[in-house]
Amino acid sequence: MESGPAIFTGLVFGLFGAGLLAWTGARLRRREPVAHGVNQIASATLAALVSVAALTLGTWCMTRL
Repeated sequence: MESGPAIFTGLVFGLFGAGLLAWTGARLRRREPVAHGVNQIASATLAALVSVAALTLGTWCMTRL
């Protein structure tokens, strides 16, 4: 019964992390800003760190089944 919320949470974190990482990579490949008005390196680094953290949390949730 408790595995349902863990699966849902793990999938949400995983999809968010993968989507953010793909979006950041696409923006950098086109040399477009990741965030307007912010240094490109700083915003790309922060977005990459958040996406890796979300993927890690998703993986952690899925291992708790």
